[in-house]
Amino acid sequence: MTRSLVLVVLVALVLEGRTVFYTVDAAEFVYVTRFGEPVAIRDGGLDAGLHLKAPWPIDAVFRIDRRVQSFDLPAVESLTRDPTGRTVDTTIAVDAFVTWKIPDAEAADRFVKSVRTPEQAKKILAPLINGQLAAVISRMPITDLIGVIEGDDPHLIDDRYNRLRQRLLGSDSPSDDLRRKALTDFGIEILDLRVRRFSYPEAVRSSIAERIRSERAKKVADYESEGRKRASDILSDADRRARTIEATARAEKTKIQGQADAEAALIRATAYEQDREFFLFLESLRSFRKILANSRDLLLLSTKHPLLKPALDGPPPPPKNGEGKKDK
Repeated sequence: MTRSLVLVVLVALVLEGRTVFYTVDAAEFVYVTRFGEPVAIRDGGLDAGLHLKAPWPIDAVFRIDRRVQSFDLPAVESLTRDPTGRTVDTTIAVDAFVTWKIPDAEAADRFVKSVRTPEQAKKILAPLINGQLAAVISRMPITDLIGVIEGDDPHLIDDRYNRLRQRLLGSDSPSDDLRRKALTDFGIEILDLRVRRFSYPEAVRSSIAERIRSERAKKVADYESEGRKRASDILSDADRRARTIEATARAEKTKIQGQADAEAALIRATAYEQDREFFLFLESLRSFRKILANSRDLLLLSTKHPLLKPALDGPPPPPKNGEGKKDK
């Protein structure tokens, strides 16, 4: 029994002795308290390693992350300013995030006393930062936030967000007072505050989508109207050009036909001068062919009929020298 008691005491002493030692990591602050009162703050950047303290429950250790941390802010809705004054202000929803850290041991002491955990830090900072974010955005024209950017240069979008970031974190911005307050009251150094995106509130997105569809339908109607007008102009121009070409062709036809008739008359006159009998024979045959070609009537003619005489007698004999020419 005595041996068992001694063994239990030895084990208890060993376990208690282990609580005398604690380590400090380079990525943390270690906050040491004695009966709830702070006695030491170890900065991992300066005091990393193994350290001694009074055994538990006399001394207790509370660890705080000294690395950069971040969290997403709840979406905030804000009215934007209209510089022209011709339309009502527009409400937009802003999604942003903040990065922060505990800079030194003194800030770690304030953090433990006022905030204690990162989750509590988010609950404290989120409404304060969102209030300042809404205040800055409410003084900016909506075109500086979500206006159309000419060209496809992605740096233009980055420049827009950087300008907004400067307004949020500049030395003359309302957020600068917030940064001082966060560091003084809570031991939190706000490193950066960036907007992830802008969007319209959920309550008005359906009406905005309907408006976009209406505007697109109007543009479609305008394009169709313009297309019909251009098609009509093209058809009118083509019809006008076709009439011009047809008129020119008819004039050219009349001109060529007149020249051909004149040349044919000259040829006939020359032929008549050379052999009047043969010319008259050809003319009789041509007349006979026209009569038969232009009529479906059945002609009953005697073999002695003058119309059949050239066909029955044949062409006249060629004239002798000097004959057949008209006396002059």
